Amino acid sequence: MTTLSERISQSAFDGSRLRVVLLLDLYDGAQKQFLEAYEHMRNHVASVPGHISDQLCQSIENPSQWLITSEWESAPPFLAWVNSEEHVETVLPLHSCVRDTRSLRFSVLRETGQAFSATPEQQHKGGLQPSPRVGDGVVRHALTFTVKPGSEKAVAKILAGYTSPSARVDDQTRLRRTSLFMQGNRVVRAIEVQGDLMAALRHVARQPEVRAVEEAINPYLEQDRDLDDANSARLFFTRAALPAVHHVAAEGPWPDEANRHALLYRAKEECGLAVARLLARQDEAAAEDPANPIVGSTVFQRDDIVVRLIDVNGPIDDHPALALGVRGHRKAAVLGRLLVDGAPLVRGTERDVSRSVTESDMQLITDRLAAPES
Repeated sequence: MTTLSERISQSAFDGSRLRVVLLLDLYDGAQKQFLEAYEHMRNHVASVPGHISDQLCQSIENPSQWLITSEWESAPPFLAWVNSEEHVETVLPLHSCVRDTRSLRFSVLRETGQAFSATPEQQHKGGLQPSPRVGDGVVRHALTFTVKPGSEKAVAKILAGYTSPSARVDDQTRLRRTSLFMQGNRVVRAIEVQGDLMAALRHVARQPEVRAVEEAINPYLEQDRDLDDANSARLFFTRAALPAVHHVAAEGPWPDEANRHALLYRAKEECGLAVARLLARQDEAAAEDPANPIVGSTVFQRDDIVVRLIDVNGPIDDHPALALGVRGHRKAAVLGRLLVDGAPLVRGTERDVSRSVTESDMQLITDRLAAPES
């Protein structure tokens, strides 16, 4: 059995089966509508590649509380489904039934017996998580969206000028760090949360200083949204979600001079997952080298958009191959074949790699660490 590095605190690429738990609180009188919507969704999800089984459960203590669990062969097919436009349309009927919802995702580490609803063939697909990961208590998430061409400078000024909200969400949750980048008309906002991610996102959305910034950039967005319309806001942020699929970090305290960068990889059609997997494996291997200047790396991926957030000890130009996430000519060539603009990487010269780093490196708009609590 393979043992994962203890430096890895998050990974969608360990080959283990995935258990998804969706907690729902229904509006009064919405049960019939909810069950009809669920049947439609269940029949549709059953045909999604990688899906094994699901269960619908109702609380014996509070009939308005429901639980949907599903099992998947591994995390990547689930992430591809949950981030697709098809999924957005499929779950739309549920929105008018549900007062509150929370989604949790778990790799299967150990099990007793077999799932009764799965066929013998399905039961043997996917494996168990090789070993527990040593987490750092931080949830990482990102959002990405595009603004109208020509508005980039105005948007960057707005996004750089906001007042940070209170870091404390509740007794268990606080904001740790927010990093915001742009390249061309694409915006990427990466956040780190100690505790409950959804509680933190709701907390941030309610802050007047954040709301003012969101309203200010609304006219510049390529995708229209109305923050006063719950469904419009939900659809926007669902489509903007850029999930973290891998995180690895060096042990011990990070050096004060570590610089944060976000590299944008434009994958060819249907190659985003392959790019993310390649970068994750390269970062995992590099993390075992004590001399590695990359002290932390998080890979985010949605469809063919891949963003790699790295903290580098020293200037990024000093180690272009490691900064780009490839070690050696062969790996550079593999990455190059997966990218829209990756032809120079196929040659794999140091100059080509350095140029690719420069072209991929997004402009840092703001990077804010939460102030320590007194």
